Amino acid sequence: MKQTQTTSSQANVVRSTNTRSKPSIILSAVVLTSIAGFSFAAFAHGGATGVVKERMDLMSNIGKAQKSLAAMFSGKEKYNVQAVRDAATIIENHAGDKINNLFPKGTVEHPSEALPSIWQNWSEFKNMSDQLAVYAAALKANAGNSRAGAQGQKKPAMGMGAGAMMGQKKTGMMGGSGSSMGAANTAMSAKQQVEMLAKMPPMASFQKVAQTCSACHTKFRKKKSK
Repeated sequence: MKQTQTTSSQANVVRSTNTRSKPSIILSAVVLTSIAGFSFAAFAHGGATGVVKERMDLMSNIGKAQKSLAAMFSGKEKYNVQAVRDAATIIENHAGDKINNLFPKGTVEHPSEALPSIWQNWSEFKNMSDQLAVYAAALKANAGNSRAGAQGQKKPAMGMGAGAMMGQKKTGMMGGSGSSMGAANTAMSAKQQVEMLAKMPPMASFQKVAQTCSACHTKFRKKKSK
């Protein structure tokens, strides 16, 4: 009888461990590309001057805030509503026009990692930075919401697939062609989007922040040389 109880207890521990690991796996897929990009930008600051240095410093600050958020949402650090709001505020204040104004056309001199495709696809780049501000503002607003809907999800919120998280072409929230979420973004004001997203679990907004950064790095930043 004791052996049966022990076996049952062990099975429960395994199931519990597996359940707890799912959010971490999801978060790893969401933030891997974006945080790696921010980290490399910070490393590459040597020799940067003028507007190139300003935007590298800005990206570094966003990266630090996102790293702090990732630690809390993955469970590595205790979730703290005010800390989430503080980090989200940093990202919001560094996004939108703050980013756009630091990319005057043609500023690709070393050690900048910016690709010329930024100015060839300016409206898309601008939309990404503007949406980053929206998603960060939403995270600040819903940080205190129940997180029950995000824990142990098998799929990311809002139907975002793993491929979309990694910045591939079919990024539903980035306003790409054929995207219902992208179409909704163009039809709604920033304020309306924040109000809609503010009703969701904070994990949903954090995933969108991470995905936006990842998609932007994938398309508009030079690949790290091996």
